[in-house]
Amino acid sequence: MSQFFAHETAVIDEPCTIGAGTNIWHFSHIMKDAVLGEGCNLGQNVFVGSGVKIGRNVKIQNNVSVYPGVELEDDVFCGPSCVFTNIGNPRSQIIRRDKYEPTLVRRGATIGANSTIVCGSTVGRYAFVAAGAVVTKDFPDYALIVGVPGRVVGWMSRHGHRLPAPDADGIMVCPESGYKYKFESENVLRCIDLAEDAPLPEKK
Repeated sequence: MSQFFAHETAVIDEPCTIGAGTNIWHFSHIMKDAVLGEGCNLGQNVFVGSGVKIGRNVKIQNNVSVYPGVELEDDVFCGPSCVFTNIGNPRSQIIRRDKYEPTLVRRGATIGANSTIVCGSTVGRYAFVAAGAVVTKDFPDYALIVGVPGRVVGWMSRHGHRLPAPDADGIMVCPESGYKYKFESENVLRCIDLAEDAPLPEKK
């Protein structure tokens, strides 16, 4: 008996790897050699290309295509109808499958609804790409990215709240969790209460 769930309308090409507890919903398509971690949720009409790597606890909402060349680390959230690309200069007449430009979405990042991630970009840990934004370059951890083209307008906590201005000691506090954040250097923000690879503690 399978350790993951796939709706009867989903298409799963073999071989591929799908972690325990993952749910794959209506009309989704997983191509061969894709790797999905444990506890993921893929909504309706999601496409995962051949060789794509998706980490644990990744949520991909309806109508999202994750093409070859894209990697999603653990705990990434992809909003409805967000877009990934993998060729910077596509032409119908020219085949460039050997020239995919890699895109990396780091752990815990949020990709907002209807946003576009142009290939060759890295979205940092726990960064937050606002709905409709267009990412055309690398962005650092915890960045709040808005607009076309995307730009940093602030900083987000791991719990998804915009952080307030630093206090006299340079500390920013998440209003939900109380976790503290501080810049190590320009554009390098760190949570000083949790290690970068630590999961969020479960609520009691």
